[in-house]
Amino acid sequence: MRKFAVIGLGRFGQKLAITLTMSQAEVIAIDQNREIIEQIRDEVTHAVRLDSTDEDALRAQGIDKVNVAIVGIGQGGRGFESSILTVVNLKTIGVQRIYARAENLIQGQVLSKVGATEVIYPEIESAQRWAYKLITPQITDKIDFAPGYSIASVIAPASYHEKTVLDLQFRQKYGVNLVSIKRGEKTNDTKKKGEIINVPLPDTVIYEGDILMVAGSDADLAKLPQ
Repeated sequence: MRKFAVIGLGRFGQKLAITLTMSQAEVIAIDQNREIIEQIRDEVTHAVRLDSTDEDALRAQGIDKVNVAIVGIGQGGRGFESSILTVVNLKTIGVQRIYARAENLIQGQVLSKVGATEVIYPEIESAQRWAYKLITPQITDKIDFAPGYSIASVIAPASYHEKTVLDLQFRQKYGVNLVSIKRGEKTNDTKKKGEIINVPLPDTVIYEGDILMVAGSDADLAKLPQ
């Protein structure tokens, strides 16, 4: 079982710690606020009140044994200074993967220089996701697998009804690859509703409402018809 430490239990840290726990991971949730620790105690594996800028305190709780540490300390007041010292301590005690939350690119650059493996920008990333969602309502969900590239779930529009994969020419017209198809309500065989076709062939027929999994650049995915 993978073991995580989530340090700093604001809105971002709490949601992350609880979600990781629900995914069957072992999670040590850390904050200096006693009330927050009491609130989250029953929702994570361990909840510990300590000062993460204290290297010895981190070792005493076994944080040097975790696979991944996420520093989600808020940036108000001396929060950014605490984030820097926490990342340095985690690096010193040998944590291999350290993710640190930052509110802007300058903070992110500093955290990277002191040892963060990767920087998380919740506010920036959330705004980008919403902008993409508003611009491309035809895409119901997407998973990023590389910067600028995603696997997306698209509901087949009426213009696709009863056309074959060859007819639609996803690669030639849009520059994306069709990965799989999940049959929707308008398939010609009701028994096949919900059926998943993992390897669509050129003669595979698509119906309006089918869920199409497509892969490509975000720019090309945005070109798919609404």
